[in-house]
Amino acid sequence: MLEDFDPNQIQDDEGARRAIVMLLNLVEELKSENQELREQNQRLRDEINRLKGEQGKPNIKANKKKKSGSSSTDYSSEKERHRPKKRRKQSKKEKIEIDREQVLKVDPETLPEDARFKGYEDVVVQDIKIETDNVLFRKEKYHSASQHKVYIADLPVGYEGQFGPGIKSWIVVMYFAMNVTEPKIITFLETVGIYISTGQISEILHGQVGGLHTEKEEIYEAGLRSTPWQQIDDTAARVNGQNQYTHVVCNPFYTAYFTKPHKDRLTVLQVLWGDRPLMFCLNDLAFAYLESYSFSKVKRNKLAQLPREQMFIRAEFEALLEDRLPELGPRQFKQVLEAAAIAAYHTQDEFPIVDLLLADDARQFKQIVESLALCWIHDGRHYKKLMPSVEYHRRLLDEFLTKFWSFYHELHAYRLDPTEAERERLDAKFDELFSTVTNYQNLDARIAKTKAKKEELLQVLEHPEIPLHNNDSELGARKQKPKLNISFGPRTDAGVKIWDTGLTIVATARKLGVNVLDYFRDRISKVNQMPSLSSSIEQRAADSHLDLSWQSEPP
Repeated sequence: MLEDFDPNQIQDDEGARRAIVMLLNLVEELKSENQELREQNQRLRDEINRLKGEQGKPNIKANKKKKSGSSSTDYSSEKERHRPKKRRKQSKKEKIEIDREQVLKVDPETLPEDARFKGYEDVVVQDIKIETDNVLFRKEKYHSASQHKVYIADLPVGYEGQFGPGIKSWIVVMYFAMNVTEPKIITFLETVGIYISTGQISEILHGQVGGLHTEKEEIYEAGLRSTPWQQIDDTAARVNGQNQYTHVVCNPFYTAYFTKPHKDRLTVLQVLWGDRPLMFCLNDLAFAYLESYSFSKVKRNKLAQLPREQMFIRAEFEALLEDRLPELGPRQFKQVLEAAAIAAYHTQDEFPIVDLLLADDARQFKQIVESLALCWIHDGRHYKKLMPSVEYHRRLLDEFLTKFWSFYHELHAYRLDPTEAERERLDAKFDELFSTVTNYQNLDARIAKTKAKKEELLQVLEHPEIPLHNNDSELGARKQKPKLNISFGPRTDAGVKIWDTGLTIVATARKLGVNVLDYFRDRISKVNQMPSLSSSIEQRAADSHLDLSWQSEPP
């Protein structure tokens, strides 16, 4: 930074200002480097102590709130972007279903002689009654001597084994919707007079939720068809003590969960393809993908000699590559797989293809679909991670963040009332705002990175239906966390599917305003009177029109 600096060249105020700016930025750089070295030094000390059989430095949190500019991991932008709305208290009485009425009379002896009846004053009191409904079924039994056969009456539909649909429904709801552990479920049931073992609870969860895997598939396909755009995110998971990843795909009508060993581009593509086995195809789209990654022209020419426009399963395609292009390195081999899988995904017509993904800036989400929209809140977090030591730099950062979130709110207003004039104004304002030069080196570098993502951040100008942030999928990921924390994750592949299906049905039912307990009871009892969640998604999508910009010219 100071290589070309000569104090003798300072002959005016501008030169002095330039020198001061350089020194302030140098202070920031040295401060940041010093902090990183301190943290690295502490980690090395902890490792040395561990190797000696001792303990490292305990992580004791301070009692006092950290001051602005100090080291912190709180990158929330809620305070800056939140605009308080006028609170409107809604009455819950309209939602309450009255089960019984009781007339309360005034003691006649307390009334004066001139008292006259003037009607009733209604008071609604909510209460709950939990009681057993144990049934002794006396099944008629007949014997036919001529046919040597015994005829026994069938149990009512939904009654299988020792437990009825009511208990089974409560177990599923408590486990997936309330995050109650199996031992606590037993405690609750025993409190009301139901006696059940942990093994029986596991059998109920696997038997009842396992029978709904097809319903989850229908939910996901209906959700993908309901809007041309989808939100996606992933979060860490544990399966049998091993690290895996739960992928969350959603829109306003549904949320679907898929737990996989990896979170690379091929895994994301498999999830978007309905969690089906990937297919691979070499066509113009595949070669365009490889060219964008500066893939060797010589090897592209060799690839061009392989069968084109033909679908392969993974084993076939990998065997073909190993036979015809054995010189491919691991990285190039994976790039060819990605290119061929993406091409096959966009070539097939059996499953809905996503037009736009709203995600964070992770590599695995890029180039899979036609358009990628980035989350403004994720981008704002990068500014929150700047920890200037100089007060002047803190002021510059605060001033720019004020403008950043003001522009964010202007985009939000555009979503509600998009016009061509406002679209052009916001496009020009983006260029102006993110061309700002503050002379705070770290901030200017961050501003330049935001400007480089203009196309992805301003997808909302072309498609006002999409949100400005990826909070929906992030919240979906967070809802999985409490379940993971108390149950430590599934242990088998069958358990993984049970978790994903249960969480998908619960999250989707809540978005659609469907009572989760009633829905599970309806399905477990095999009454099937309630409409499927997939059909509800289709109805809500038809009424919401969240695909208008794909059907017409941009505003």
